[in-house]
Amino acid sequence: MNGKQEGTTKQLEIYLFVDPLCPDCWALEPVLKKLWIEYGQYFTLRHVLTGQLDRLNGVNYKRIDRHASRIGIACEDRVFLETPLPIPYIASLAVKAAELQGRQASIRFLRQLQEIVFIQGKTITETDTLIQCAIAAGLDVQEFMNDLSLPSAVKALQCDLKIRAEMDVREVPTLVFFNENIEDEGIKISGCYPYDVYVDLIHEMLGFHPQPSPLPPIEQFLHHAQFVTTDDIAMVYNIPHSKAECELKKLRLKQKVEKIGSFWRWIG
Repeated sequence: MNGKQEGTTKQLEIYLFVDPLCPDCWALEPVLKKLWIEYGQYFTLRHVLTGQLDRLNGVNYKRIDRHASRIGIACEDRVFLETPLPIPYIASLAVKAAELQGRQASIRFLRQLQEIVFIQGKTITETDTLIQCAIAAGLDVQEFMNDLSLPSAVKALQCDLKIRAEMDVREVPTLVFFNENIEDEGIKISGCYPYDVYVDLIHEMLGFHPQPSPLPPIEQFLHHAQFVTTDDIAMVYNIPHSKAECELKKLRLKQKVEKIGSFWRWIG
């Protein structure tokens, strides 16, 4: 213990480095959703786009010093949109264009983009695909398309890439945890790990073991998550795979969900 007391203030800041086309980033979503439900009162989560897939061999789990990105990195450098861009950069650029309509808008767009790639198996080389994602995310489509072709979205992505460089992030997904003590080091963890690993990190950074908030009913979780696998429900609710499958089948009989490949989609 370090003298901290439990409270509801956001005592931690977590940077989440993702690539929209990274399967591991998509696979980490249920873990993050559960983390947010149980411990979201203690942390803020900031998405940072990497624009490409960099993979390292082995585990990357280490402490890092605080970087300039915590207090703001200058992003006024002149940037140029070169064509043709690699597809991962197009995806990240589109997310940053969506972010110009608000942070929540960009998160909705990112999830739509991931769903259309990983569930529907589509590519994003066509403008129509990006428009489809923008509509599903509730964006102003005309504004989104305009922003996609303007330097502002490129500059926003460049800012994320600078943060990535400052924190020496070389693999996605990566989470970087900071507490409210500016003198303390942060903790960086790259890759996908069991849920308890992230909980232990939160406990370590807080200096105490907070009581997790209760999980909502499965129906409520599905309504929020929209798409889940049986394994997702088993992990989130810590129940056997067979029981999770049974609960989802009950909801299908109630016409609350439908099965799409290996995914369950909320339709209630």
